Amino acid sequence: MEIDFNKNNDTLVPAVIQDANTKQILMLGYMNEEAYKKTVATQKVTFYSRTKQRLWTKGEESGNFLMLKDIKVDCDNDTLLIQVNPVGPVCHKGTDTCWAEKNETSFGFLSELEKIISDRKENQNNEKSYVASLFRSGINKIAQKVGEEAVETVIEAKDDNEELFLNESADLLFHYLILLQAKGYTLKDIAKVLEERH
Repeated sequence: MEIDFNKNNDTLVPAVIQDANTKQILMLGYMNEEAYKKTVATQKVTFYSRTKQRLWTKGEESGNFLMLKDIKVDCDNDTLLIQVNPVGPVCHKGTDTCWAEKNETSFGFLSELEKIISDRKENQNNEKSYVASLFRSGINKIAQKVGEEAVETVIEAKDDNEELFLNESADLLFHYLILLQAKGYTLKDIAKVLEERH
């Protein structure tokens, strides 16, 4: 791996720190060549502290180390993406990230959809909400809808209409997310089972 530590007459390169499992961005630090070599040798992320003017291993005082998983360099060879397994909170303020965000797995739009479904579950009085009406109907109705959508998805899978297949697949996934919430689970629980099997 070639890293250009001397670009723009500077010996430091930005190091973006990412959780290897959740893919959340945790912090930004800077490395010189010595910090990079120490990181590789110790498997604990070490930065060059611009404030302290010395090498600084994250966690050397707090014990909240960043255990190295992988290092990638960008297309210009002057920025690092460092994947880690964090031990404890990353920020010195005690938060998971330096942006005060939770370090948790996100499934993008599906995570947003889960939050909406959870809200409908908590507020079942919403007469206009289809999801709230399903929760009011109970687990049997929700499970029945998942079964219906599964059958419709299988039928469309055997035909050649991709649009119908994708729409039925979306209906199935949507109702499955509702069923998960009704049982008190989320996609994270399913992902955990799959990871354990892997």
